[in-house]
Amino acid sequence: MDFGKFQYERAKKEREARKAQKEVEVKEIRLRPKTGEHDIEVVLRRARKFLQDGSKVKARVRFRGREITHPEVAEDLLQRVARDLQDVADIEKAPGMEGRSLLMILIPKGAKP
Repeated sequence: MDFGKFQYERAKKEREARKAQKEVEVKEIRLRPKTGEHDIEVVLRRARKFLQDGSKVKARVRFRGREITHPEVAEDLLQRVARDLQDVADIEKAPGMEGRSLLMILIPKGAKP
């Protein structure tokens, strides 16, 4: 077999494989510890739509000023987000601090983690 032909065939297969791949999109929802009730419901509706479309959702609670002294408020907020979206989402990464924000990643139900 001709080596040039072999290389061409292998490159062709790799191109086809790249076309067939589905790139997972990561959408982010941002909250604050003092976010109002109605605003939280709006953000949850958007997150639900993102998850149903097959995207991952990164939920971030940002702290400003002295809010960072009470991370339990943000932890409760992220637990509520996970609880309200548990019918369409699984937790890929549990809530954890990243700089001045608390971060959690949700994936659509049934998706491979």
